[in-house]
Amino acid sequence: MPKPEIGRTTPAVSEIMLPLSGLSPVNGKALSARFDGGALTSDAGLLAVREVERRLDVAGRLATGIDDPRDPLRTVHSVTDILRFRMLMIAAGYEDGIDANALRHDPVFKLALERLPGERDLCSQSTISRLENLPDRRMLLRMGRSMVGLYCASFAQVPKRITLDIDDTFDAVHGGQQLRLFNAHYDDYGFQPIVVFDGAGRFVAAVLRPAKRPNGREITAHLRRLIREIRSHWPRVEILLRGDSHYCAPEVLDFCRAQSVDFILGVASTTTLRRRTATLEQSTIARVDQSSGTKLRRFKEFHDAAASWSRVERIIARVEAGPQGCDTRYIVTNLTRGGGKALYEKLYCARGQAENHIKAWKAHLAADRTSCTSAAANQLRLFLHAGAYWLMWSLRAALPPRSTWRHAQFDTLRLRLIKIAARVVELKTRITIHLPTACPAAPLIRLLLERLPRMAPT
Repeated sequence: MPKPEIGRTTPAVSEIMLPLSGLSPVNGKALSARFDGGALTSDAGLLAVREVERRLDVAGRLATGIDDPRDPLRTVHSVTDILRFRMLMIAAGYEDGIDANALRHDPVFKLALERLPGERDLCSQSTISRLENLPDRRMLLRMGRSMVGLYCASFAQVPKRITLDIDDTFDAVHGGQQLRLFNAHYDDYGFQPIVVFDGAGRFVAAVLRPAKRPNGREITAHLRRLIREIRSHWPRVEILLRGDSHYCAPEVLDFCRAQSVDFILGVASTTTLRRRTATLEQSTIARVDQSSGTKLRRFKEFHDAAASWSRVERIIARVEAGPQGCDTRYIVTNLTRGGGKALYEKLYCARGQAENHIKAWKAHLAADRTSCTSAAANQLRLFLHAGAYWLMWSLRAALPPRSTWRHAQFDTLRLRLIKIAARVVELKTRITIHLPTACPAAPLIRLLLERLPRMAPT
């Protein structure tokens, strides 16, 4: 459906009735097409996403953190409905808020928000924009706690141990946004939010910040709030923190030890570390030269400490040599069990999946659409896109474990499961959704809807 002009809610009647131009005839018969089909939708699969949202209650959780200043007697659209509508839009691929002016009439979007097709339309883009600019810092902190609560509620039972992958990503901006900063590495202005996922890909937290490397004090402040909130739900859970060398600050190491948090973090190469591995590097290169030229990987463990560290720590060095030279990486951990090779290859390297989760969040759910002037509004947008991530991740997790769809990208799921045309017929006692007879994804949709009730309400 074409985007309406700014400030318009519905196309003019003349625009609807005007036939589309440029259609060639078929077998001598002219083709005529108009936007006058009535109660049709291109997003029928959104009803499955609705079932996921009803069980997760993402919008309801986020809404509890927002103080609504509006007169209840004059309020048409609740905060929960506005948030739910926007998250469903993002999940369906409508990252621009202006699309709400057309989608507010869509019968399936209405059904997804517990509203009959013939009832009042959903909220407009201007209503969404006003909500984006409403929260202050206290509200945003409460919403952040709600996201952690959603994460904890997603488990059927309390886990014994969880793994938290912390990382940051660059979001380019092209306006006068608050907190924007020039980053020389990316040669652009933008933000560099800190994002946390767990080892299975569940979204945990996101914090908007300027486009610079986070320092130890900033990271520790974020971790303190996060760990405190997690342990308010699970007091005895064991926590493992994974991250690259950006997060190997002395403040972070001390915080983890003080809070009984295990860690395995990358360490930037230093003269002292290179000196400890020089002999191993030389012998590894020599072995490669004498062999067939394939890569050889070896490991070394030792205890050492940077000048800024409060104590010596366990260091694991990975030396990899091949025809193109030698590459040495270092990690630090307080884990006492497990060999260096297993800890590096099976545990630390698994944090690379966090980058894939961030990629899916940004590329498939437009999480980098932080174009508001206010930093608070852009932080709210991160929460909205995180909520959309939860909907798509949970939709995928509901599919059979051995199904290839269990590992599908979010944009693939959207194309095959959400972007389905349908006709909505509202009768006196029921509503019927007429889906295409020739729908390739029909068996998958049947299977998905059969399995969704097994998702326990949170």
